[in-house]
Amino acid sequence: MQDNDTLRRFLFEDLAIRGEWVNLTESWQTAKQHHNYPNNVMQQLGEALAAATLLSATIKFDGNLILQAQGDGDLNSLTVQCTHNRDIRGWARSSEEVTGENFAELLGNGRIVLTINANKGEPYQGIVSVAGTQFADSIENYFTQSEQLKTRLWLFADEHHAAGLFIQELPSNDKPHADENWTRIEALADTITDKELLYLPCEQVLQRLFHEEALRLFEAESVAFKCRCSQEKIETTLLALGKSEVEQIIKEQGEIIADCEFCSRQYQFDNIDIERIFSAQGINNTSNTQH
Repeated sequence: MQDNDTLRRFLFEDLAIRGEWVNLTESWQTAKQHHNYPNNVMQQLGEALAAATLLSATIKFDGNLILQAQGDGDLNSLTVQCTHNRDIRGWARSSEEVTGENFAELLGNGRIVLTINANKGEPYQGIVSVAGTQFADSIENYFTQSEQLKTRLWLFADEHHAAGLFIQELPSNDKPHADENWTRIEALADTITDKELLYLPCEQVLQRLFHEEALRLFEAESVAFKCRCSQEKIETTLLALGKSEVEQIIKEQGEIIADCEFCSRQYQFDNIDIERIFSAQGINNTSNTQH
């Protein structure tokens, strides 16, 4: 198979419609090897990672895109991240016994939160309620409410791949023809199957779907799993807690153990580590935490 771990953008030359295609293979395998979720939860994680990657190429930003689903169902929360460089990671939290065949049944009453943490400027956050039955339905709902642009997504994930297809209407002055064109392209895209999207290369997928349309396909962009946790970031968190509070935790538990929910890496700190961290900052027995 070609085009593993790549994102491709495409444009309909004669229509006010653009699109994106993504396939996650090694990046998906790396992301999921750190977790032991039920199969239906793992599927939602794969679809969410594909969705976040597509959104990272749709929304202009320089920083980190965070896509979260929060609900009261067996799937309590789902968090995926993608940087502007297409580095992805994700995790989920669910009950041990999970029932439900689709995203809506798993999540229950919930919401989707999209956050953009830009390297420069203020962060952005958009919140929409869960819509439809699939994860893709809720992302489409976000675009309907936030940008008023017709948008469709198709997301699939199995044990080998996670993949997605995205099309979006562009602003046009020719509304009647634009609506007609959108209806045709949407109907063609809606014939995609999970096997085609998961296992066929991009050009073959687009040829099967839109062989009578003039398409411009842009260069492939690489996607990779990358966790940004580090010893330094955990130490910064401990400093923010303050020495008194950290020492109290050490006294009660004997040590501090911090687990990264994205890659399952574990960080351990004892009395000696805590003394080193706070001494390096010239901090005595004080706390920076506001209660």
